[in-house]
Amino acid sequence: MTRIALSLLLAASAALAQDYPSRPVRIVVPLSPGGFSDTPARILAPRLSEQFGRQFYVENRPGAGGTIGWDFVAKSAPDGYTLAITGNTLLVGAHLYKNVPYDALKDFTHITMMASGPYVLVVNPQKVPVNSVRELIASAKAKPGAIDYASSGNGSSQHLVGALFNSMAGVQLNHVPYKGSGPAMQDLLGGQVGVSFAGVPNVLGQVRSGKLKALGVTTPKRWFALPDVPTIAEAGVPGYEATLWLSISGPAGMPAPIVQRLYAEISKALQDPGLRESFRAVGVEPDATSGEELMRYMRSEDEKWGKVVKETGATVN
Repeated sequence: MTRIALSLLLAASAALAQDYPSRPVRIVVPLSPGGFSDTPARILAPRLSEQFGRQFYVENRPGAGGTIGWDFVAKSAPDGYTLAITGNTLLVGAHLYKNVPYDALKDFTHITMMASGPYVLVVNPQKVPVNSVRELIASAKAKPGAIDYASSGNGSSQHLVGALFNSMAGVQLNHVPYKGSGPAMQDLLGGQVGVSFAGVPNVLGQVRSGKLKALGVTTPKRWFALPDVPTIAEAGVPGYEATLWLSISGPAGMPAPIVQRLYAEISKALQDPGLRESFRAVGVEPDATSGEELMRYMRSEDEKWGKVVKETGATVN
């Protein structure tokens, strides 16, 4: 390529990035409103609207564990005007569902990590009167299959986090899927089920009031909002770790200048003290990484959760 041609190409790329976006940008959340994926997206979108001078808005497209929404994004034009919230569930779904219509790694442009956080292993103390992870394991081993754990649905992160716990702790907590985290929490508080791996914001008030007891967090380190609650690894299941994370992606083949600008602006937004505090209030830490770093992490996570699905026999009914 001649210097003149290269200069023209660079100028065109710069112009493309500067002109973007010229119309509203849709951020698809492939799950129901109000959940782990939805709330951070709704915090971030207005900040991006402010920075770009164009509207960024959230559109929920739930169904089939997220596959409907992600398939829509994968098949959209790779022009930067349709993005998606991705994360653990995108990778897990490829192992749980038959005939997933996209490749989770190849059919998307993975732009940046957005946030990460733990689930909390909680029990209803009236239903399951234990005070530690070790006591829960002992109780579950004494009566295999007698203790239920609630999740937001088959194939959800809560489902797989529980399946990993079963495998590593050598127990048989019985999985009870619900249609969303709200109904699961309602039945946990009502005593219809005894255990759940729940998002911090969903249980913090109930833990502090004594309605639920927190036994451990799923992350490798203790969580700032629950400093007295141990990690599950230190509480009785060595090596256990299940960090819930969210990322931002678009269709495969997005122009590099647009990807780079999105990464730069998202990173800038995630450094804002007000936004960081808002993220922490809903139970996640802002966590921007480059697309290359994200892809390395996603490959390792894909391998990990693929093994969990295979070894535990977790399925979608």
